[in-house]
Amino acid sequence: MQSDPALVFGMKKRVLILCTGNSARSQMAEGLWRHESGSKFDVFSAGTKPTRVRPEAIAVMRELGIDISGHRSKSVDEFTAQEFDYVITVCDHANEICPVFPGKTQRLHWSFEDPTDEASFRKIRDQIRARILAFL
Repeated sequence: MQSDPALVFGMKKRVLILCTGNSARSQMAEGLWRHESGSKFDVFSAGTKPTRVRPEAIAVMRELGIDISGHRSKSVDEFTAQEFDYVITVCDHANEICPVFPGKTQRLHWSFEDPTDEASFRKIRDQIRARILAFL
């Protein structure tokens, strides 16, 4: 029987998803992870150079019944003193400059293209969802 990666000694695992702008890929990943895992994880997202949540990301997530319209772009600096079980970079630039986190953080890199139009936002959303489901 495989153990649940979300629960160790009854405590929720903490996940931080990083991208450059915290505007699309990391925001979609945060929403998808919360949706797919229920309350098993505490999930956050941030950017190395935060901007704003892209309306295209909000729109394609809404198609799945996931509302990320209340999300805001956050700087990774808000999280650097916190401990996470997993820090996942979803773009190559964030992977290159990701800070070191305290504790026993497991770093993972899941490279996804930067979406540019509505069709590519859907494609990246679905790729991220598949990766999260495989992890869970």
